[in-house]
Amino acid sequence: MAYEKELQVAQLAVQRATRLTKRVFHEKAKGTLSKDDASPVTIGDFGAQALIIAALKANFPADEIVAEEEAADLRENEKLRGTVWDLVRSTKLEDDKAEEVVGGAVKTDEDMLKRLDEGASQGGAKGRIWAIDPIDGTKGFLRGGQYAVCLALMVDGEVVVGVLGCPNLPVDDTAPLTADVGQDADDSEGRGVLFSAVLGQGATSRPLTTGALAAERSISMRPITDITKANFCESVEAGHSSHGDQADIANKLGITAPSVRMDSQAKYASIARGAGDIYLRLPVKATYQEKIWDHAAGDLIVREAGGQVTDVNGNRLDFTVGRTLANNKGVVAAPAGGHAQVLKAVQEVLSKK
Repeated sequence: MAYEKELQVAQLAVQRATRLTKRVFHEKAKGTLSKDDASPVTIGDFGAQALIIAALKANFPADEIVAEEEAADLRENEKLRGTVWDLVRSTKLEDDKAEEVVGGAVKTDEDMLKRLDEGASQGGAKGRIWAIDPIDGTKGFLRGGQYAVCLALMVDGEVVVGVLGCPNLPVDDTAPLTADVGQDADDSEGRGVLFSAVLGQGATSRPLTTGALAAERSISMRPITDITKANFCESVEAGHSSHGDQADIANKLGITAPSVRMDSQAKYASIARGAGDIYLRLPVKATYQEKIWDHAAGDLIVREAGGQVTDVNGNRLDFTVGRTLANNKGVVAAPAGGHAQVLKAVQEVLSKK
């Protein structure tokens, strides 16, 4: 199977990283900082990224990595660095064989800082490049909503492996997508899902565990036979997607079900397994550029589950131009059979602005 080792390492690396984020999830003091873009950063972001990069460099040392965080804040904050280091050095999978496969033990706090800074690749159209978002949906994570640990491999600009760890989504793939899924979530029994896809090989889900990988299940999107019965996922933050435009699009399509708002690429995962149908991320600023780590894994998982993902102009997401999706505006994800209808409504609404 193509990319078999890459998939296994990615799955175990994400699963190990979610062990760390879940530990932080239950602590009251999460070491919140403020970055230049005003979004919160927690010790979970730093710790998860360090663990994932360590695994990738242990198994694929020549690969480049594009990741969200860098070590500068930890170098300047000794207390925070110590907190993150304590978590990183004590987080392992509870299965020796799985831990051996994923590898990448972080030996010292300086080693941890080095790993964090190895995510500074500028990306591009050539070679093997991994994209990491250690905690996608940090605000959701902080408030007890949905978040995802995200990892994708791009080869010559094409996403070929995608993995999402979603600790607060229900394990049951048939669980309906309800309005409260994006708030007051937790990682209690029956929650925690690992989603995966390899280009041309379909998409799967399996329960997150603390050790070896659980048995997988094939997932697929629901075909849209009646667009009026479909439901939408959208971002919680109005600054990430235009809620007003989405309401107009729903009205144009005759969709009456209220949209479900949740953070992170858990939206991609939810529609990929048929819990939802459509994910829209509509431009709010002409100058804003999406980051590749916010979309690479989810884009592949939805497409391998029978969906189509484009921007609002109908173009495939272009991961070849660096750390951002500079050639794209917004995201329209839907089952392949209904995507054209959804895209037409999106374009009609946006053209009136």
